[in-house]
Amino acid sequence: MSECQVKILNERIEREFLPFVRQPGRYIGGEINQVKKDLTQCDLTVALCFPDVYEVAMSNTGLAILYDCLNTLDGVAAERVFAPWLDAEKVLREKKIPLFSLESRMLLKSFDIVGFSLTNELCYTNVLNMLDLAGIDVRSRDRGEGDPLVIAGGGMANCCEPIAAFIDMFVLGEGEEAVFELVELIRTQKKAGATKKETLSLIAEKFDWAYVPEFHTGGKLQNAVVKDFENAPVPLRPIVPFVQAVHERVSVEIMRGCPGRCRFCQASFCRRPIRYRSVEKIIEIAKASYHSTGFDTVSLLSLSSADYPNLEELVAGLHDYFHDKHVGLSLPSLRVDQQLKLLPRLLTSVRKGGLTIAVEAASEQLRRIVNKPLKDEDLFPAVEAAYRAGWQKLKLYFMVGLPGETLDDVARIVKLSYDLAKLRKTVDGKTGQINVAISWFVPKPHTPFGWLGQKPKSYFQEARSLILDEKRKLRAKFLQFKFHNIERSVLESAIGRGDKNLCDVIEGAWRAGAKFDLWDECFDFTIWQQAFENSALNFDKLAQRQFGSNEILPWDHLGGPDKKYLLGHLEDTNTKIENVL
Repeated sequence: MSECQVKILNERIEREFLPFVRQPGRYIGGEINQVKKDLTQCDLTVALCFPDVYEVAMSNTGLAILYDCLNTLDGVAAERVFAPWLDAEKVLREKKIPLFSLESRMLLKSFDIVGFSLTNELCYTNVLNMLDLAGIDVRSRDRGEGDPLVIAGGGMANCCEPIAAFIDMFVLGEGEEAVFELVELIRTQKKAGATKKETLSLIAEKFDWAYVPEFHTGGKLQNAVVKDFENAPVPLRPIVPFVQAVHERVSVEIMRGCPGRCRFCQASFCRRPIRYRSVEKIIEIAKASYHSTGFDTVSLLSLSSADYPNLEELVAGLHDYFHDKHVGLSLPSLRVDQQLKLLPRLLTSVRKGGLTIAVEAASEQLRRIVNKPLKDEDLFPAVEAAYRAGWQKLKLYFMVGLPGETLDDVARIVKLSYDLAKLRKTVDGKTGQINVAISWFVPKPHTPFGWLGQKPKSYFQEARSLILDEKRKLRAKFLQFKFHNIERSVLESAIGRGDKNLCDVIEGAWRAGAKFDLWDECFDFTIWQQAFENSALNFDKLAQRQFGSNEILPWDHLGGPDKKYLLGHLEDTNTKIENVL
């Protein structure tokens, strides 16, 4: 794309686009710490695309890491492109302005590589919509030599067959080191004048973490793993958003992987081995990021922060540096047996807005089935300690529809929440305020429960009614229940464990108007029902499908743990359920 073309597009954006959108801050770029290179001096350009709005995209840690990695390379420029909201899309289509990057306002279609981060099954229609807004054919087979190489990574890459027709190649696993190898190969191929097919063929041949649908010859691929996590790339100058992001804070990943093996959790089985950063390195990262952004919260990220071996030392070190700067600590994913020990020490460090505990199931029996080692004898003292330490609100996460669950287990969710709220009376004579989030079990690939079917929609509807009835019986106005959308959860199950037959469904839904399916105001289940019907597929049957232990699964070749290991967990689950019965 020539300088003249960029200038013309820039003028059109300023004159015909920005004055007509409700939140122009989403589309202007130029934030503190953004990296803007002279694209005419770069021999490879990469568009980092996130299929959601600016506020969500700017909260994604993986995207920030890749942006930093790529822009450290001489001759390589990485720029951001996010999904325009409905009002902005309308203007782009009416004025025939193609989708562009935030930094240089270059056309998405003009980049050498277009890379998508896939975080959820229901972002796929936005991927297609962004390609279309850029003037890029959505199907790989319809794109030519002049089109960018379309790449995708993120958690959904490990179960990507439903979107395989639209993506040239997938990066499986962790991207920090893989991206350097991949970019170097593509840059070398570009200089040598190789065709896109030649480049993709070489990628498939060279990297066992690269899934290239066109050239995959069978056999199991492996997830890319960052071995030296201590020194893995971290952005020390994160971009400070213009529009308030979902998470606006200094985020530091303290460990990767999870020693717990909750049998419904794909991340705990796919992100291995467990690796830790040193206390010194974490504090160093937090200081640098704080001084380059001014954010007033430091968030320690991991799948299970309680399992970080030097957590008390880390919290003390961060507190020593940040307490007089009015910077708070956020500690998600603390397990309650550890919280009990840590809460008094965290009193002056951690904001008291609310304490979150993922209980998952109300009965210890059901927790054992799902491999969640949480006992009531730990839970109740921990919550009492939280009340004594100054927390006034509590948020509990439960999952309904788990294997071995009964409706009595569902009703017990209300009673457990009620008892935890009343527990506050022993501290200050008041009743605790508890928000309870209820999600519906979605079987995930690469987990022991991936072979199991989801409960029917009617079961979830009955469970929701039961929970609300139990709340009314107890007159528990201090309990606020929030339920995930049932139809969306059913759709996640139908798509997430699907094969390439789902590509037609996803494209059909998008062409019928599906987009921003993770947003309540946009999600239209009837569009999806029709799309499945048009492809002669039954979404209920797909969601509830049970796979045989000897069956070839649509994700068998896409990284992840050993199948025998997962089946061992499944066998243990079935044994526990039988013992209960």
